[in-house]
Amino acid sequence: MHIGVPKEIKISEWRVGLVPSSVRELAHHGHQITIETNAGVGIGISDEDYKAAGASIAATPEEIFRTCELIIKVKEPQPNEWKLLRSGQILFTYLHLAADKEQTQGLIDSKCIAIAYETVTSSRGGLPLLMPMSEVAGRMSIQVGAHCLEKEMGGSGILLGGVPGVKPGKVTIIGGGVVGTNAARMAIGLGASVTIIDKSIHRLAELEMHFGPRLRTLYSTFEAIEKCVMDSDLVIGAVLVPGAAAPKLVTASMIEKMRKGSVLVDVAIDQGGCFETSRPTSFTHPTYIEHGVVHYCVTNMPGGVARTSAFALNNATLPFVLALAQKGYKNALLDDSHLLAGLNVCEGYVTYEAVARDLGYSYMEPEKLLRTKSAA
Repeated sequence: MHIGVPKEIKISEWRVGLVPSSVRELAHHGHQITIETNAGVGIGISDEDYKAAGASIAATPEEIFRTCELIIKVKEPQPNEWKLLRSGQILFTYLHLAADKEQTQGLIDSKCIAIAYETVTSSRGGLPLLMPMSEVAGRMSIQVGAHCLEKEMGGSGILLGGVPGVKPGKVTIIGGGVVGTNAARMAIGLGASVTIIDKSIHRLAELEMHFGPRLRTLYSTFEAIEKCVMDSDLVIGAVLVPGAAAPKLVTASMIEKMRKGSVLVDVAIDQGGCFETSRPTSFTHPTYIEHGVVHYCVTNMPGGVARTSAFALNNATLPFVLALAQKGYKNALLDDSHLLAGLNVCEGYVTYEAVARDLGYSYMEPEKLLRTKSAA
């Protein structure tokens, strides 16, 4: 199969869909790989590195989209990329469609096969292609949150770990999944006072067993969230409903009652955000202040540590890329129910139920669609 990797064009995005080791593996299995020139330059990978691994170099994204059967990206296609997609072409990338009707319609109109990293599942019940970026984003959330608490950034001037004789900062993490767990690890490591809120008693028990008395856990209710948010220096939004829009768990009225100079980091912003006052930002202008509270809502947080993120992502995606290339998309999806869960849009149909529900589209059951097409 001919596999193409365009350079990412979303603002301040330096990650790349395939790194040289992945290219070499795909070439070893007999596939043709074309990389857009300078696609990896932002993370220190040159065109010569890709050539040495067995790839050819394309001068333009148009060449990639015109000639390649399988397109591997990191972030969702931008509007001018929608127009380059074509019927029957496979797109494998993060999509986050539930918060983006315009992109969804663009993919529907293109009649491509759009498979989302973030909804591919595993036999253990997890999201294996979202996990590495969730780990990165969780750890980064404390790093950027601590920075935003500095006065120069509009924060209250609090050091999360405190110093002898001065109490540490208070961190509340809403959501005890991969993002929340990694955020807690970093915040506890800095010496902050940390609380995780989650609706699963089982998950809270696991977290308490893992972190011990260094972590406070609370069952998620409106009152628990309100009290913790109002009393926190830093709040991390780590809520995830796979493939669906994030619930708005922190209201504007709660945020109005927070201490001025407190900080919100909304890791759920790709799915619309879990704070009512959240709106997407970029690394160019990562923060804004509303109700006296600093909001950090960068939609591609792991892109800030792009080299680490790109290699971590490739470790997770490569087996699925190989399956798509070896078998073709129909057989690969029908042979693997976990990869099939990643199919969000297919040849003009919305095939992920939560996206269809949240955006008001008709839902087409993916296996039924694929088997119908296979029979035809």
